[in-house]
Amino acid sequence: MSPEFLLTTLVIVASPGTGVVYTLSAGLSQGARASVLAALSCTLGIVPHVAAAVLGLAALLHASALAFNLVKYAGIAYLLYMAWMSLRESGPLRMDKASGPPRSGARILLDGVLVNILNPKLSIFFVAFLPQFMPANDSAPLASMLELSGVFMLMTFLVFAVYGVFAAAMRDQVMARPKVITWLRRSFAMAFGALAVRLALTGRD
Repeated sequence: MSPEFLLTTLVIVASPGTGVVYTLSAGLSQGARASVLAALSCTLGIVPHVAAAVLGLAALLHASALAFNLVKYAGIAYLLYMAWMSLRESGPLRMDKASGPPRSGARILLDGVLVNILNPKLSIFFVAFLPQFMPANDSAPLASMLELSGVFMLMTFLVFAVYGVFAAAMRDQVMARPKVITWLRRSFAMAFGALAVRLALTGRD
């Protein structure tokens, strides 16, 4: 477990992306518990990509344009759905307590997992990223890959949880300002939309 791996992982995890946006929105809309659940869900969404990398399915996504595009377009559609729901005053990212009951923990988990699962580049990322930090003559490459993946996931959860709890701490100040709520709702919608565009422009290489 080299310092280079830990530093690189921290930079990758802390960089703004779909998971960060989702966790921030959960913290602002429903508080600290929701933000931690969102961080957990985004972390759980990594598991299928690790499994795909281990089982060789990532190679299929890399080699098959059809398989890659099917997952990619499903991810784009879901991100656009999240953008639309962010704009709705009665949507899941609402910040007005009087507008309806909050989302259940199960729904927060489901949305976060789907946000990460429907990104085919994550599977390819694990195939391309993790081997760089494995010894050339590793006698147990599978165990090493799982170990590195576990550390990556743990760091993902911790960093996302910090983002989310910080957002939750600002929630009362935000809810007291309706114009800020409107601005944030639009900002999250734009962020999800931009992530959808970025995924649309992403190729297999």
